[in-house]
Amino acid sequence: MATAILQFFKTFMLWELLVGLKLTGRHLFRRKITVQFPEENTPISPRFRGLHALRRYPNGEERCIACKLCEAVCPALAITIESALREDGTRRTTRYDIDLFKCIYCGFCEEACPVDSIVETHIQHYHFESRGEQIMTKEKLLAIGDKYEAEIAAARAADAPYR
Repeated sequence: MATAILQFFKTFMLWELLVGLKLTGRHLFRRKITVQFPEENTPISPRFRGLHALRRYPNGEERCIACKLCEAVCPALAITIESALREDGTRRTTRYDIDLFKCIYCGFCEEACPVDSIVETHIQHYHFESRGEQIMTKEKLLAIGDKYEAEIAAARAADAPYR
């Protein structure tokens, strides 16, 4: 009986509302933390996985040997690879496509690559303006790798002791 009366008064006095207002009041006068997005970025983890890139060797030759391990390990089936033999008998890719709408950024492709060819960079701000731009072709991936090679190499070197 006493609990029923207590419950009645809690309901009549809008107890839940008062508890919520107490929580709001507790945070009302604290210093606010706001990130001014275009000018400021939040800190990024060293293992952040962003936009993909294909790397080259220092002599300019592409690293990918068309082993197709990244295509096989991709859980989202986002990678498509076609290969051909070159005059010297080595196998290289003729087509390397990644559909970024399918990609789940798991990093399995990066881990499976035996020659450290495909990597996920720290690039997090990118967009697509028309249909079909989400398909990253071999040329686009190599261009990203060429542009950000110094940053990629530094990130890989920093992460090397943990692999």
